[in-house]
Amino acid sequence: MSATLTEIRWHARAGQGAVTAAKLVAESALYEDKYLQAMPEYGPERTGAPLKAYTRISPEPIEVCNNIEHPDIVIVLDETLLAVEDVAEGMNQDGVVIVNTMRTPQELRSAELSALPTTVTLATVDASGIAVATIGRDIPNTPIVGALAKVRPIVAPESIKGQLVKTFGKKFAQEMIDANLASVDRAYEEVHCE
Repeated sequence: MSATLTEIRWHARAGQGAVTAAKLVAESALYEDKYLQAMPEYGPERTGAPLKAYTRISPEPIEVCNNIEHPDIVIVLDETLLAVEDVAEGMNQDGVVIVNTMRTPQELRSAELSALPTTVTLATVDASGIAVATIGRDIPNTPIVGALAKVRPIVAPESIKGQLVKTFGKKFAQEMIDANLASVDRAYEEVHCE
């Protein structure tokens, strides 16, 4: 693997849009002439069941096709998963964890993530609250992508928003597209990082 390869592991519950977010971030890399992979890991899941998704982005061709075992970035769309999964398993020592929560990074680290190495950056954003306020539903995927763009800008926010318009334009009215764009912008501004 190349030192320029970025690997993201997404932890969520079915119905929160993690697979869509993983794909959205990956396809945003096309705007920047980067190589990409996005893949889900789930079976016949019902809404609310835990799942994982994966994203790889690199300026060079990607030659691995397996699940991500040593992520650079971990994104958690449902903080209740912190009590049932080791979201930091195999994580790189200088990695980033972004969690959808109303708590600060310091509060989260002292509670659920006390075993997280101090070299790992922890960021939090109320993606659910932002989604409800902007989109009208608790689907935190687009806000968490906005937080990712701020914390670890592997793709530019403009690339993410361009891909969001392209992807969502196929299935949603302009009002919903605008609401999702607003959620990306708001999370970009409201994410807290330690």
